[in-house]
Amino acid sequence: MDGVPDGVPHVPEQRRPDATPTPSEPSTTPGAERPAESAALRFSVLGPVRAWRGDEPVTTGSPQQRALLAALLLREGRTATAAELIDALWGEEPPSQALAAVRTYASRLRKVLDPGGEARRSGGIAATAALVSESGGYAVRDLAEDALDLTIAQDLATEADKARSAGDLCHARETLRRALALWDGETLAGVPGPYAQTQRVRLEEWRLQLVESRLDMDLEQGCHAEAVSELTALTAAHPLRERLRELLMLALYRSGRQAEALAVYADTRRLLADELGVDPRPGLSELQQRILQADPGLAEPSSPAAEPAPAPVRPAQLPATVPDFTGRSAFVSELGAILASAEGRVMAVSALAGIGGVGKTTLAVHVAHQARAAFPDGQLYVDLQGAGARAAEPETVLGSFLRALGTADSAIPDSLEERAALYRSVLAGRRVLVLLDNARDAAQVRPLLPGTDGCAALVTSRVRMLDLAGAHLIDLDVMSPDEALALFTKIVGEERMASERKAALDVVAACGFLPLAIRIAASRLAARRTWTVSVLAAKLADERRRLDELQAGDLAVKATFELGYGQLEPAQARAFRLLGLADGPDISLAAAAAVLDLPVEDTEDLLESLVDTSLLESAAPGRYRFHDLVRLYARACAERDELPPSERGSALSRLLDFYLASAAGVYAIERPGDRLVDHLEPTSYPGLRFDSRHAAQDWLYAEAICLLACVRQAAGRPETLPRAIDMLWAAHDLSESGANSKEYEATAQALVGAARSHGLGRAEARALMTLVNVHHVSGRFERAEEEAERAILLAQESDDLLPVCWARNARGIIALYQNRHADGEEHLSRAIEHFRALGDRPGVAAALCNLSRIHLATGRTQSAVALAQEGIDIYDAMGNALRGANARYALGLALTQSGELRSAADRLQEALEVFRDSRQRLWEGMSLFRLAEVDLAARRAARAAANAEMALTVLRGIGGEWRRGNVLTVLGRALSGIGQSGRAQVCWQEAAGIYEELGSPEAAEVRALLSPVQAA
Repeated sequence: MDGVPDGVPHVPEQRRPDATPTPSEPSTTPGAERPAESAALRFSVLGPVRAWRGDEPVTTGSPQQRALLAALLLREGRTATAAELIDALWGEEPPSQALAAVRTYASRLRKVLDPGGEARRSGGIAATAALVSESGGYAVRDLAEDALDLTIAQDLATEADKARSAGDLCHARETLRRALALWDGETLAGVPGPYAQTQRVRLEEWRLQLVESRLDMDLEQGCHAEAVSELTALTAAHPLRERLRELLMLALYRSGRQAEALAVYADTRRLLADELGVDPRPGLSELQQRILQADPGLAEPSSPAAEPAPAPVRPAQLPATVPDFTGRSAFVSELGAILASAEGRVMAVSALAGIGGVGKTTLAVHVAHQARAAFPDGQLYVDLQGAGARAAEPETVLGSFLRALGTADSAIPDSLEERAALYRSVLAGRRVLVLLDNARDAAQVRPLLPGTDGCAALVTSRVRMLDLAGAHLIDLDVMSPDEALALFTKIVGEERMASERKAALDVVAACGFLPLAIRIAASRLAARRTWTVSVLAAKLADERRRLDELQAGDLAVKATFELGYGQLEPAQARAFRLLGLADGPDISLAAAAAVLDLPVEDTEDLLESLVDTSLLESAAPGRYRFHDLVRLYARACAERDELPPSERGSALSRLLDFYLASAAGVYAIERPGDRLVDHLEPTSYPGLRFDSRHAAQDWLYAEAICLLACVRQAAGRPETLPRAIDMLWAAHDLSESGANSKEYEATAQALVGAARSHGLGRAEARALMTLVNVHHVSGRFERAEEEAERAILLAQESDDLLPVCWARNARGIIALYQNRHADGEEHLSRAIEHFRALGDRPGVAAALCNLSRIHLATGRTQSAVALAQEGIDIYDAMGNALRGANARYALGLALTQSGELRSAADRLQEALEVFRDSRQRLWEGMSLFRLAEVDLAARRAARAAANAEMALTVLRGIGGEWRRGNVLTVLGRALSGIGQSGRAQVCWQEAAGIYEELGSPEAAEVRALLSPVQAA
């Protein structure tokens, strides 16, 4: 950063006497055994003054005795005279017996530090005491290099300085963290005397310099959002320290919070003028001007190095090139020449277009491997899945690329524009080749292009990218007859081709000279040693075995797939057909076993054999996927060949059963005793069993995309729609955690529409409940209220009490948010009655906790505490930790209002830990927000600001704007409490804007907080 020292601060020098240290007494003879009593003495001064022998603490005596020990330790082995020690302990007013006292303290220390020393000396053994007497003074000698925590901290600071100078910021940061971790509270805590006070100030100043250096490196590595919370607390504790203010301004600016950054400057200028009568130093003023001018140099770290490994990260992601690559010599030369010209050009981009199966990827990978030497800093690769229904999102791809280039997850921003900018910055100065395979269009590709000289990109797509500026376009056609025959020969073997050249020509002609078709045909023939080329040619000559559309665009690809499919064994063909029916990007082995209705072991054998035929890909251990065109072809085969036709529906029904039963298992293990699982649609196929809550969570989030795809697919059939809806209900953690929330909401909307169109009132009521939860989590309370009201009517008509219970519960909490307390109490009281009628004790507890909040809002604090505690008791009795956290959250609110702040903080902290462990981002963020409220009530404004900042970070992208407005309001109060009124005004302005846009009554309250000028 501009104006910042490059090195790590060294400990400030203390004043030393002019006299050089007197040599110590002779030490033990080298090689002699050191007495056990003297071994492994350790001392600490970065906190209370303490001593240990090994792991056993050593008593250091009275405060004055500890002051003497500290004075000797800090002199680093130099002798301190008695006069110097008296001055250190008492200053200008020593007691009359000061010299005797010093001698007494020294004698006592010698005894505890070197027990048995007199006996050793009388026996002729050299003394090993740490404390020695000489020339009328004392010194601590013969300590190991790591015996004093201050020495360790100094060594670590030196190591960090060297690492930073060498450009290894990751190691420098970690080393400084280790150094700072050595402090255990206030330096020389409880030690009296002027010398201790001087050293305390000196070492605290050094500690703050180390903290500033570490935070500076945090910002250099892009950890801006994470640094804001810590810097807010530090500026509150040290309001006149301008370096911390400067770092806070930069962190806020890089986090997209320009107004707050400028407000920090305004607060600082006012504070310095009021307290010291001075202006901010030039560096701070310069930073303010650069922020006002949106200086591009501030937008990203001056020395970007995102979590580097010991050596620079050099990705090598290119897929393996095929050993039998054939032909395409003109294209290889043309593309090679373009890539070779990348050095010195802004960017070299080549876009290959052609029908599926024409060999775009094979050619691109082959050329990329040949050009690797020209790109020594690495090669990136991604399949953009442009031919599928759900092409890869550029922001997702950029996240993967940034991680491959060494960027830490915490440093990767959220938006597409910020990721693209960081990506280009990381690539600056490097020579990297990027292969973008199977692109949908130019819009998908543009953010993924490097943009700097020395880099190059290869793009493959089915469409010609005429709108990709500056790209060198290549249209790839089918192979020539000679090239096709050469490829076929390489795969099959020259010995089998020698006498059947004409038959081989017939084969490649029947394949339309399409490389993928040729490869599939030749591979099948090579795998069947009893076949001749003529046998294969005869099979291909029968047009009934090929698609009529063989020569029409993409249908040529289907013809080649027909050849491969026709060579499958019956069990393989059935697996190929049925697996192609399932939506989703891939499928797990267990889910595939459900589709096929086979044991997992048999399923794995079949799938691996399909991988060998290139009709299926192994995406990862235990996961499989189709190429997008192969999937379409497999579905066509299922529609044509699967007998009886009802087996197609049965296969998808088994998959739905598997997901529903597994999701129900996840729900049950996370929420013991919850009756929802008893009211779900029955399943015929079992799900997975989980050994632990974490294993269940891992499965749910890993399968989220496939699970939601299965739900959407099942929505099209009335017979499977109720189970699909129940599966979405059981998996509602996906919406509350923030993971896949958009996909979850779109799926819920689709299910409501499908149930309504089919006239399935019971199913629609349950689908509405999933939508109610989505709207509630997103802060859309009016829509949630409407959907909950309709859910109650439909559920009552179909005599389905469970949705009635949860809809009443939802309406109760929504009424609380809308200040309709009487309505909320009525809904929650009826919800409790309904839950009790069902024997659903966790449901009763949930409604009791929400009713507690109604009581709290209407001034009935004691009953609010009692209701929340009753909910906790129910959950704890059933071992329901996750719901118990919700109850502790409610109790924490009640205890806050009743003034029991310590207990409130304890309950909220307990809830926070469970929510974090359960990946419940919404409730993690809300717990941090409530802890900030407790801190405010306890007059801990700095801690409140830190918790509110963390809440904003956690709730990014989830919880809705209303909740964000609440957090900003509390953050503003906290900032005002630590004297940062400018930032507070910015937070309140943003919160007021949110409330006014939503029409929320909180707008008036926030406007009242603003200054008269800004309010006007």
